[in-house]
Amino acid sequence: MAYGHRFADRTRANHAAVHALLAVGHSRRAIQRQLGMTYRTVKLLADAVTPEDLFHGQWRGRPSVLDEFKPYVDDRWNQGCTNVWKVGEEIVPLGYTGSYQRVRASFRTKRLSAVPLPASPPSPRTVVGWILRHPDSLTEVEQLRLKAVLAHCPELDALTEHVRSFAQILTEHQGHPL
Repeated sequence: MAYGHRFADRTRANHAAVHALLAVGHSRRAIQRQLGMTYRTVKLLADAVTPEDLFHGQWRGRPSVLDEFKPYVDDRWNQGCTNVWKVGEEIVPLGYTGSYQRVRASFRTKRLSAVPLPASPPSPRTVVGWILRHPDSLTEVEQLRLKAVLAHCPELDALTEHVRSFAQILTEHQGHPL
């Protein structure tokens, strides 16, 4: 059984025990001594209406180093790549500095999810827009998604380089006849 499930089961059991003792008239200090918990733990459990109220701690909702790479990871998953190591290796050159375990946890969530994560591939019009715009005007997500597209199509990658070098030449010679 996974750590998260053990934590949730233990929290539910402790919540039930504290509330059962409170219901028969025990004080929080007495419950602390009887169950061998800290007073703060007893207080948290006693103040929570349901055990689920306790599951929104610091580990949930905190930004992850993987967050900015999730569109790429989702795209690779939807393309059928379920090899965690391969995807982890692919995002390192894109700037990912996190651990393999974080990528593995993301894939595990996808595997256990009953509903597949929707991440449709970008339309050709969207990709063309990304290529024709100045790279600095793209959001981080757009940059990552474009890198993912270009990584899978060397011809499109070469075309992007040509377009950007042509734009650079035009910018340098702006106002000067070619």
